[in-house]
Amino acid sequence: MPDPAPPLGRHDLAVVIPALNEALRIRGVVEGALAQCPRVIVIDDGSDDDTVAQLAGLPLTLLRHPRRMGKGACLRDGFREALRQGAAAVLTMDGDGQHAAEDIPRLLAAANRHPGRVVIGARLRRRSQQPLPRRLANEFGDWGLAWGTGYQIADSQSGQRLYPAAVAALEDVPGEDFVFEAQILISASRRLGTRCVSVPIESRYKSVHSGEQFRASHFRPLRDLWRITSHIVLQALRYGQVPAVYRSIRAHPPLIDDPDGEFAAPLQAAPAPPA
Repeated sequence: MPDPAPPLGRHDLAVVIPALNEALRIRGVVEGALAQCPRVIVIDDGSDDDTVAQLAGLPLTLLRHPRRMGKGACLRDGFREALRQGAAAVLTMDGDGQHAAEDIPRLLAAANRHPGRVVIGARLRRRSQQPLPRRLANEFGDWGLAWGTGYQIADSQSGQRLYPAAVAALEDVPGEDFVFEAQILISASRRLGTRCVSVPIESRYKSVHSGEQFRASHFRPLRDLWRITSHIVLQALRYGQVPAVYRSIRAHPPLIDDPDGEFAAPLQAAPAPPA
């Protein structure tokens, strides 16, 4: 029996940050990521503001698209560069400041408790700060994505994720923009048997109770949720086995890594990954 893989450490990670017109927050986002992980890759997606200028002097890898190509293309390029640099796992963050770099160690710890799984930073804490239309859209997205993966996920729409290298290396993952983030979970489930575990993080949005400033989200709930849902429905119909998928969804509720017991019973040991 092969020896288990050694635990992941901060030097095994690459943080990948897609950026489109993120001059407002990008420097702080990258500085926070660098404080947690020495390897940071930013993909500028054809920004026409000062995004690139804000990164001057920081020790990072910068990839640039001459024109906007979408989040899917950014992630593909970022994954490819991270693996080229020898990363054993890739952690993604948005460039607008809604993801806290301080959560990186918690995602890393969850990855070591659940080897081989995709770890999702689930926006379960302070959910009242999340705009109601966005929250409803996310919940609908969770329901839809379950039909593609065959199991339930807490906050399947979150962009703060830790991908094992085997998932980041998947080729021919269809879908552009936000659809790619849904499809890679489907492809990982069907082609590798890889599932997700969610780690509770805070919802961070512009609020009258906070002085933090965020640019308007690139995610458009009606437009992008329609694209994601129609893509998943088509994938599910092609895959077939609808009764079996339904039974699998019912049998596999969201797995939440929450040692403090705020959202789930404390975890004593990581379950074995699916065969």
